Amino acid sequence: MEEVYSIKLPVFEGPLDLLLHLIKENKVDIYDIPIALITHQYLEYIEMMKELNLDVAGEFLLMAATLIHIKSRMLLPVEEVSGEEPQDPRFELVQRLIEYQAFKEASLALKEKEEEWSSVFSREAGDTEEESENSGELDLFDLSLFDLLGAFRKLLEKAPPEIVNITKETLTVKDRIAFIMERLENQETVRFEALFEGAMTKAYLIVTFVALLEILRLGLARAYQEGDFGTIWVINSQRQPAGEIGPAE
Repeated sequence: MEEVYSIKLPVFEGPLDLLLHLIKENKVDIYDIPIALITHQYLEYIEMMKELNLDVAGEFLLMAATLIHIKSRMLLPVEEVSGEEPQDPRFELVQRLIEYQAFKEASLALKEKEEEWSSVFSREAGDTEEESENSGELDLFDLSLFDLLGAFRKLLEKAPPEIVNITKETLTVKDRIAFIMERLENQETVRFEALFEGAMTKAYLIVTFVALLEILRLGLARAYQEGDFGTIWVINSQRQPAGEIGPAE
């Protein structure tokens, strides 16, 4: 797989996005980050990204080194300085995360406002607000690469041990792209897990996931999530405009 695909997504999030994802996933206080747990999970995500042949930028490795350094400092005995309270080794990282989170929330608010006004002006005549609420549309929002990776990680954990080796000749990214696009042509909206049905070996899952990332990168489909850590839907962006999303039959 490494000889064929090396994916760098144009919307590729950075290390702070991954840390915020892990904090949200573990439901921990951003002011009291369990650094050992978060460092362990962060390194697992890095390894998974490398295995998928994603382009892991140097900033991810720098953050990994920062986390390990903070973890080692927290294991050392606290040195008390006369008249001064010792600073938490996590302080600078927490400040960066809080500032970045505020920036992300402000950007999201602006995006939602833009989509809200776009929806108002594009609504067809006679389509009332009440009719829109009763149209059966799902309450969805865009998700990050790390939301996708988190869902994929759960699939990998359920995969049985490899029985046979699946080579590029028997299963290719190109084949899985064709399969996914065919599903989206027939259904328009497909559950994330449904794209991986079949021989649930690790190689099969990885090739399918890389194919999905390539489809998303090319803009042939979009991925949405139903609430925090809810159902992920993959939607044919060529056939169904955003804002008119409904569940698959």
